Amino acid sequence: MKIIQPQREYTHSYYLTAARCNAQSELSVAKLAQQVIETATTHANNLGVGYERLIRDGYAWVLSRLTFEMARYPHMHEHYTLTTWIEGFNRHFSERNFVVASESGETLGHVRSVWVAIDIASRRPANLDGITNLADSISSRKCPITPQSKLHPVSSPSTTCRYIFDASDIDFNRHMNTMRYIDLMFDCMPVETASAQRPVRCDIHFLRECRHGDLLDVGWERRDDALWLFAIACEGHEAVRASVEWRGAAE
Repeated sequence: MKIIQPQREYTHSYYLTAARCNAQSELSVAKLAQQVIETATTHANNLGVGYERLIRDGYAWVLSRLTFEMARYPHMHEHYTLTTWIEGFNRHFSERNFVVASESGETLGHVRSVWVAIDIASRRPANLDGITNLADSISSRKCPITPQSKLHPVSSPSTTCRYIFDASDIDFNRHMNTMRYIDLMFDCMPVETASAQRPVRCDIHFLRECRHGDLLDVGWERRDDALWLFAIACEGHEAVRASVEWRGAAE
């Protein structure tokens, strides 16, 4: 009998259309997060550890931590790829990495992510001991960017925006989708600042769920010219904490 080896790496190709660009004619951080989730989902399905496998136990994957470190973002009308692999896992979460590359093979950036399995009924962490084929899916490939460290809270927000979580924000897990969190944080910033600089490193920690009808407070604090901290509170409880490092667009 032929033994099929697990596909330890998976590559997904993309083309950046004008409709998916931001105002700088580049891929936005939120759209990149969406493509990270798409690529991770396809690879997990291919490995037999995706939604169809976990839902048999009443579980689902949710994104817990996300780190981008980008030399540049894909430009409008550019072909590029995301390649992903699993770095490690334990009974509650899986660490998954990515490299973003141009069509010519230029490395545009790297991504680290941590995925947690939750029990859909209780919304509590699930036990992955029964998903034995995860152990056969770990790749020896290294990710060159440092893992996310502890993120500091926003102590004195420069600006706070309010938002009521609505129906268009719901994903299939019935909570706010990752891309909307990111958009809400970046929408707080002056458009002139966002146009003049690029986010070169983003660290995001998702702390709790936000659901339909919840009132969100989105705040940011500028630590210096290069470092900004963001926080989203849901009904008075911290839901998302983020740190963004910037550089000038011409650098």
